[in-house]
Amino acid sequence: MRIALFQGHPLPLDVPGNLQRLRQQAQLAVERGAQLLVCPEMFLSGYNIGLAQVEHLAEAADGPAAMAVVEIAQAYRIAIVYGYPERGEDGAIYNSVQLIDAHGRSLGNYRKTHLFGELDRSMFSPGPDHFPVVQLEGWKVGLLICYDIEFPENARRLALDGAELILVPTANMAPYDFTCQVTVRARAQENQCYLVYANYCGAEGQIQYCGQSSIIGPDGCLLAMAGHDECLLLAELEHERVVQGRAAFPYLSDLRQELHLRQG
Repeated sequence: MRIALFQGHPLPLDVPGNLQRLRQQAQLAVERGAQLLVCPEMFLSGYNIGLAQVEHLAEAADGPAAMAVVEIAQAYRIAIVYGYPERGEDGAIYNSVQLIDAHGRSLGNYRKTHLFGELDRSMFSPGPDHFPVVQLEGWKVGLLICYDIEFPENARRLALDGAELILVPTANMAPYDFTCQVTVRARAQENQCYLVYANYCGAEGQIQYCGQSSIIGPDGCLLAMAGHDECLLLAELEHERVVQGRAAFPYLSDLRQELHLRQG
């Protein structure tokens, strides 16, 4: 599977503008042979927008903005992962990502479980114990969001559930470049899975984003990495590399899970 990652400046509070940008990037990704496009955290609304605007822009997972993404996916025959503020059935607001396939079907919706600092906590409720692993183009795919990947338990959980590819829309900022440069590579290698880390670049309010988005192989190698400017990264994924990685580093099969289960 050929995958595309969009790194761009945030367009806060401009849902129509972000949908138009998504359409442009989807077309470009398809022209370059991609079957999946991954965008940053809270892509449709911007991330650093405050509680009032999050409440105003939040929609259900099948709301009008989601239907616009469905139309784009169907029009260009490409799967799309995008971040957005979700209003749950319970009325709570979540920092969510959704995976729409090339036929316009929602394959998975994930709500950020590990909220980062006062910024996240002032806007969102933490997601529930729901870490879906779904099938896309013959791949088992898991979803996380930004700070989630900094907890090794999250990626390991997905890998133990069969994930071969973990997609991580993010809004990582200075001075946390270490996560872009080191942490995400370690998560891929220690779980022998591909990992896609889609960040913003530029500034949003007082936040300066790190950029440095990446597509990482199961051995931790960089298949593609952005700098600090807007770009579309592409890389080819091969199942055999996952098989070879898990044979060379059998962490998942050698793990003694009973030692790590918390006793009640």
